[in-house]
Amino acid sequence: MAEASVTALWVALGLTAVAVLGYWAYAFGGWLSLRRLATPGQGQLTVATWERFPEPLGRLGTWATWGALLAMVVSLAARWQASDRPPWANMWEFTAAFTGAIMLFYVLFERWYGQRALGAVVQPLVLALLATNVAFFPAEVRPLVPALQSRGILAAHVGVMVLAYAALSLSFGAAVLYLLQGGERRRFPRLPSPEVLDEIAFRSVAIGFPLLALGIALGAYWGNTAWGRYWGWDPKETAALVTWLIYGVYLHLRGLRGWRGGRSAVLLVVAYGAVLFTYFAVNLVVAGLHSYAGV
Repeated sequence: MAEASVTALWVALGLTAVAVLGYWAYAFGGWLSLRRLATPGQGQLTVATWERFPEPLGRLGTWATWGALLAMVVSLAARWQASDRPPWANMWEFTAAFTGAIMLFYVLFERWYGQRALGAVVQPLVLALLATNVAFFPAEVRPLVPALQSRGILAAHVGVMVLAYAALSLSFGAAVLYLLQGGERRRFPRLPSPEVLDEIAFRSVAIGFPLLALGIALGAYWGNTAWGRYWGWDPKETAALVTWLIYGVYLHLRGLRGWRGGRSAVLLVVAYGAVLFTYFAVNLVVAGLHSYAGV
């Protein structure tokens, strides 16, 4: 079953690559078309126009994303069966669960808002995470140290953190599209309007922010069971708290100060940088209590 899990993840990676091509072609792609126009003097004028790729490419991205999501469900289910525990105990498993959760939130938001162009940023992010997973993190099933063998609060803590980071990934995608779009200038006709992008960013933070708070609280509760204290300013704990505070600043500035547009988009990009720092750097570079699970 462990081999089936890895195979399914490779299938998801391939389908995600197809989705990236479809979404990029739909959102940004096209070609120059030369047209000859008659002039009043019986002459002809050659005019170059930019023709966008057909909309079915966007549907290709959507179907490929659904296929990749299904493959990730199979991968995680096979991993769970092979390890006899929730599949998020090391970096390979956590990254697999993380990418699957991002795709789940994405397809829900795409259906909710009817905006395929969001996949032009979200799916490249998923592709990069999957590629990092297969390139750098070992996929073999390893036995857990005793402290990680809890199936209750610890499993809930990690699962909620996966969902929180996945929801916040959509706010990053919406923020990047807002900056690419240039606000009201609308550089790319198929990208969502600035108002829709701002709404998507806010809604995803409104989901991810309380989930992140819950995940931190569950981690503190479990930490008291495993280490005898609720909070010890471990690098992972501190980084997660700082990340939560940054998103709290975003919600405060948006709700009470009326921040919209480019300033909010830049802040969300910075906030997601904190997510990635917490996710990668603290696990792989900084020594702490969260490093004992191994890569």
